[in-house]
Amino acid sequence: MLKNTRNLTAVKEFVKTCALSKVSVNVNLGRNKSLTFSGVLSGVYPALFTVQPDEKNFLGKTAYSYSDLLCGAVKIKKIL
Repeated sequence: MLKNTRNLTAVKEFVKTCALSKVSVNVNLGRNKSLTFSGVLSGVYPALFTVQPDEKNFLGKTAYSYSDLLCGAVKIKKIL
């Protein structure tokens, strides 16, 4: 079994550093399907964070929990 070196506190701190910044989001949808889009990390809350996508096809915001990042179901990368 592999040991995970990150914990939930470190994930929350990483998301706080990306707040109100452009990010690239990769979501694992299962069965070898994934969704990748860019947007602005618009909100950081105690249990989740929200991303406002740049594309016009997306309506509203998308919300993800910190455990999604910890498990690898969602990956975000800050765009400079």
